[in-house]
Amino acid sequence: MHINRRNKQERSVPVTRNVFCRLAIFAVILISVCTADALSSSARGDDALTSIELGKVKVGGEIGRRIDVTINNNLLKIDTKKDFLASFRDRQARSGYIALGKLIDAAVRFAAYSQDEKMLAMKNHLIEETIKTQGPDGYIGRMKDSARMNRLWDIHEMSYIIFGLAADHHYFGEERSLEAARRLADYIIKQWATLPDNWDQQTRVATHVSVTGLERAMLALHRETGDKRYLDFCVKQRALPEWDLGIVIGRRVPIEGHMYAYFTRSVAQLELYRLQPDEKLLRPSKRAVRFLTEGDGMVITGSAGLVEIWTDDQDGRGQLGETCSTAYQIRDYDNLLRLEGDSRYGDLLERTIYNGLFGAQSPDGRKLRYFTPLEGNRIYFNKDTYCCPNNYRRIISMLPTMVYYRAGAGLAVNLYTASEADLTLGDNVPVKVRQETDFPTSGHVVLHVDPSKPAKFPVKLRIPRWCQEATVTVNGKPWKSPAVAGEFLTVEREWKAGDQITMEMPMPLRLVLGRKHQAGRAAVMRGPMVFCLNPEGIKALRNRDAADIGGLVINPDTLKLLPDKDCVRPDGVACSVKASKNRLLLKLTEFPDPNGTVVYFRLPDLSKAVPDELLSGKATKHD
Repeated sequence: MHINRRNKQERSVPVTRNVFCRLAIFAVILISVCTADALSSSARGDDALTSIELGKVKVGGEIGRRIDVTINNNLLKIDTKKDFLASFRDRQARSGYIALGKLIDAAVRFAAYSQDEKMLAMKNHLIEETIKTQGPDGYIGRMKDSARMNRLWDIHEMSYIIFGLAADHHYFGEERSLEAARRLADYIIKQWATLPDNWDQQTRVATHVSVTGLERAMLALHRETGDKRYLDFCVKQRALPEWDLGIVIGRRVPIEGHMYAYFTRSVAQLELYRLQPDEKLLRPSKRAVRFLTEGDGMVITGSAGLVEIWTDDQDGRGQLGETCSTAYQIRDYDNLLRLEGDSRYGDLLERTIYNGLFGAQSPDGRKLRYFTPLEGNRIYFNKDTYCCPNNYRRIISMLPTMVYYRAGAGLAVNLYTASEADLTLGDNVPVKVRQETDFPTSGHVVLHVDPSKPAKFPVKLRIPRWCQEATVTVNGKPWKSPAVAGEFLTVEREWKAGDQITMEMPMPLRLVLGRKHQAGRAAVMRGPMVFCLNPEGIKALRNRDAADIGGLVINPDTLKLLPDKDCVRPDGVACSVKASKNRLLLKLTEFPDPNGTVVYFRLPDLSKAVPDELLSGKATKHD
């Protein structure tokens, strides 16, 4: 891959700090305040849906519990001095990766969300110690002089440090962070021309993979400063609008089919689209979603990819579902949901979060996974550094922004979880919204809508594709329009304090057909949740591996829902089913069960299973 070196003189022009620049900075910041994740928000305001600011939403339920345990049992347990900061002070590395910038980004967002004193202190300490390591030339990194820029993964590391520092400026107004981010970005721009034309051949890794996160970092800095140089670097130097890589299946040099890198760059394109609308910027994201949902690219938990690379064989074993990729799939869905307002992306978010994402973390929050297979043993990653643990922390910190969205003058409810939000809706009327629900234990949801004075605005409710018989009442009376699975139901009326919407979403157990490698078998699901078998304690299965256990024939007529308070989450659920001609009783638990090893089973009659509802959505028109 040739590295574009156009406009060398333009990259060396100093920044002009005049009145017009200051006005531009103010305007950009004013626009970005409207979103929770301004680093991926719409600068044009053309999105169908707009995220709610982090500090305006508080989340409970299983999503809130995962946020809390990630903060208290994971992030605050890390030895940042030894594991993250030490090598940035020494700067003697020749290669390798730590992910300090990702950690900073997660810490900033968790601090902005929780306002917890310990979290704020950790965030401030991380940033202060990171800025101390910045050299006179602007460099922040681990590499010795001879290895800077040209060794894997130095630019990747620097990119996320820029991104994390820019986030600190956005959420907390820290000018020192913004100045450090600018100096580091200017260092990259100045040194870019020193990279050889055959850098991808030397590293044996495609350039867009080597510099994962670079474009998003530069776009974030452009939004925080208004400085066009950072935007131009993405558009001209990195040719972001022209990038249109297809789905490359299989791992081979130069690893072009790396899913995490693909999604990172396609998300950057969606962000650029909001600044410079061009339909071609949507193609890679749309292609990815189509491959996942129509090309057998996504497994039943919402995860995808084998050994970090695109795959379509539905093999559930081994290095399946890289956590970095899962995190960026979620970002892609969120961006497309906001752009288009299509509830299908909310369905994909829900499935992926509750299974693929939460399955990558131990129930107590402390341990994280690199991969989360469907079959066989799941292995925890052995350190707190590196991509997957920190991308997990980052995406968990963003989940509060995916529960509610502004929809014009109204509200869209995307994820069902105990939560509350303080908003201004309608004609700038303050409104408190609160969800009461134990979802996903049940599909009973009560949404309290309390405006400070009577106000008319729409409330859009995502009706999941897995629920064909949802009902909605407003203040105890059935709403006039039917709830259609796979669409948003709009409830528009004049709202008064004390009003409430009640949703009932029946969640019967269902059998979902497997495909390709899983053909001839079915998985047990309920709502968005996938069930798995934890064979521990079952004597008859003691010496059988996952492949053997997956050959068991279960009796669908014996499926029965069970309470399961302690295995995976408080007040969770499980189910029982009989197998081997009813001689063996199995207990199936929710997929995040850390000891689950089997998802698919054989049936005596496959006609009792149904296709996966997420695979039957309308196809996109983009090639």
